[in-house]
Amino acid sequence: MSVNHQLVVTIDGPAGSGKSTVGKALAEKISYVYLDTGALYRAVAYRAHNEKIMPGDGAHLSKLCNEIVISLETRDGGLRIIIDGDDVTDKIRTEEIGLLASRISAVPIVRESLLSIQREVGSAGGIVAEGRDMGTVVFPRADIKFYLVADVIERSRRRYDELIERGESVDFEEIYRGLLVRDEQDSGRSIAPLRAAEDAVIIDTTYRSIDEVVDTMKRIIEERCGNGA
Repeated sequence: MSVNHQLVVTIDGPAGSGKSTVGKALAEKISYVYLDTGALYRAVAYRAHNEKIMPGDGAHLSKLCNEIVISLETRDGGLRIIIDGDDVTDKIRTEEIGLLASRISAVPIVRESLLSIQREVGSAGGIVAEGRDMGTVVFPRADIKFYLVADVIERSRRRYDELIERGESVDFEEIYRGLLVRDEQDSGRSIAPLRAAEDAVIIDTTYRSIDEVVDTMKRIIEERCGNGA
């Protein structure tokens, strides 16, 4: 059975639950476009950090959002994040930018500015959109919604391994505490808080491999929306 190529599939969940890794693998497996929405918030956070704009500075954040030009380009099988012509894909992946992105994502003007970009990318379907409010806010009528969870210790380990692999000097306890802060920020914000959509399929990735999770998701998509071919 193959997958209908006009579907919108969303993957939400807390930091370190496997959204990005699984999202990329799933999109590749079913020949869909992969949209890492968290990268968009990191892009804004990166620019704000460079311009020394604080999360509480609504006026300057509004100005930044009105001026910044973010584009998504697919190169070598991956999605690249471009800000005003500068490829920042690798620059936005630090812990510092991640924590700042979590704070900035609670600012209404930032969410409103990025919402149109996300919906434009997904308007034609055939997309796997990964983030924290994909199934609840951005694509509330998505065909299939997934919500990934994992033990915070396991999520910390994954993040630690990822940063070590990049050659960064990091402390496990610091990453663990940072994830707890991000969880609280993401789930406690008044606008688009992190939560599972009522119709989302919840998958615990703690003790599952990437392939196991992807195969499970693909099977669910085929069972619900396969075209029977």
